[in-house]
Amino acid sequence: MRERVKDKLRQLYTGPEATAVRFRYALILFDALTILFFILATPFRDVPGFHSAGMVIGVLILCDFAARLWIAENRWQALFRIYTLADLVVVVVVFLDPLLEHNFAFLRILRGLRLIHSYQLLGDLRRDSLFFRKHEDAVIAAINLFVFIFLTASAAYAMFFDDRPGVESYVDALYFTVATLTTTGFGDITLDSTAGKLFSVFIMVVGVALFVQLARTVFMPSKVRHTCPVCGLSRHDIDAVHCKHCGTTLKIETPGAD
Repeated sequence: MRERVKDKLRQLYTGPEATAVRFRYALILFDALTILFFILATPFRDVPGFHSAGMVIGVLILCDFAARLWIAENRWQALFRIYTLADLVVVVVVFLDPLLEHNFAFLRILRGLRLIHSYQLLGDLRRDSLFFRKHEDAVIAAINLFVFIFLTASAAYAMFFDDRPGVESYVDALYFTVATLTTTGFGDITLDSTAGKLFSVFIMVVGVALFVQLARTVFMPSKVRHTCPVCGLSRHDIDAVHCKHCGTTLKIETPGAD
């Protein structure tokens, strides 16, 4: 019975069947809704309804986390993947947040890393979506930037704007984050403390790098994933006939081709 349940879960999480693919897309929808909830709930940390909903979401995330770890071929390797560690942090924060003296609720935004950093999901999207195949790097870069912006905005809100909790204060933190990240420098909202200045430096250094990465993927020519059988180069021009690295003839699958 135990092995049968395990095999069923493994099929749902990794199998090619239509039911398994729909299950994984449903999980991604759940991930998107949870990250949206955590973003909206940040200014309302002390509202009982939001706390209760967060606990329910935490239980569901924990069940998903346990199922993935149970069916993993190499559990240590699975445990140290970036999105698995992010889920672990989210679960800990959700359950311990009421007991903590400081507001660590902003760490729940790390849930956003689940949106795309699942190798199985990447395979599904590459197979099912022509748009994703053409713009994979841009989509991943955009999600990384999205997660960074709201993680740092929520962190800024928790550490520097918590003297007047609420939506207006959170918008100020988001405004400060975006203005700092883009080096706009309006100067109407600044962090004058030493910790605040160091935090601003962190936003500028990491945020600008992520922003440049997104711009690079948007404006550079699109590439398609196809591993060269000789040299192993995995990214090629969409209309490539030969590998640019070794010259081997490529047989890249093209929609509509015989």
